[in-house]
Amino acid sequence: MPRKLFALLCAGILVLAGCTTPTDSYSSSPAKNAVPAPLVSSQALIVERAATSSKKVSAGAKLNGPKATVMLKSLPVKGKAAATGYNRNKKFGNGWKDFDGDKCDERQDTLSRDMSKVKFKDRKKCTVASGTLNDKYTNKRINWKVKSGSVDIDHVVALKNAWISGGQKLSQSQRQALANDPLNLIAADASANRQKGEKNTAEWLPKNKSFRCQYVATQISVKKKYALSVTKAEKNAMTKVLNTCKNQKGAKVTTVKPGGSAPKATPKKKTSKAPATVKGTVHPGSYCKNVDKGKRGKSKAGKLYTCKYDANGKLRWRV
Repeated sequence: MPRKLFALLCAGILVLAGCTTPTDSYSSSPAKNAVPAPLVSSQALIVERAATSSKKVSAGAKLNGPKATVMLKSLPVKGKAAATGYNRNKKFGNGWKDFDGDKCDERQDTLSRDMSKVKFKDRKKCTVASGTLNDKYTNKRINWKVKSGSVDIDHVVALKNAWISGGQKLSQSQRQALANDPLNLIAADASANRQKGEKNTAEWLPKNKSFRCQYVATQISVKKKYALSVTKAEKNAMTKVLNTCKNQKGAKVTTVKPGGSAPKATPKKKTSKAPATVKGTVHPGSYCKNVDKGKRGKSKAGKLYTCKYDANGKLRWRV
């Protein structure tokens, strides 16, 4: 009996030892036939890589420079230049560029900057799949996703407006920088953006009045940075908006030195005055007075002679 009892006790101990839960401890060395953990699905990746929280995001560039009213006073006031030669793709670059060197183009950077609940398509966090925009132009909330067509990336200073207010004097690289500068970009309601088109402040302002100060200050900052001008009507409209928010700041910028070739002015034709004619008749070959030098005179026969020096340095009426 003692032997049978001992055998039963040993068997019980072995059974209990084999019932240990796997998650309680980890083997110090992996088993040869261990099965790898499954990869995260692409859909799960998008959810996992949200760039922003659900908190409301304020769209547009941050403005923490001098007062916008001071910056506005420094802008040159000129009429609109002719739009001759304007071609968006040729003059400002075809497609979006990587302005800040983060290996993502500025359309994607602007979408991820200006929206909340952002989800990406890729591991690099470049291509935005969806997000929520609290639109500054209309004050609407837009739940956007790729190919929905509800959100555009707007150039705060429209490219055609830049062209007719000094952009023609910028180099090609400077114009491409203007077209891709985060300061000049904002995610906006597509219909509002298209309604705005190429208009300046005197011609269009956002429907959302609470955003107008930031909008105008951003335009002033862009124009200051890229050495662009404003029209008289445009400046008056900007001043009217800023009078409601005199402490509104612009962006801290350094003005570029235009590096393009300005349109060449048509040279004026030199017009030479016809020599004066002395009164009376002159005698060919006779001496003439110093006061008549360069003047013409008619002989009795009606032929014209000029008072000029001969080979000996004397003034005579000569052909």
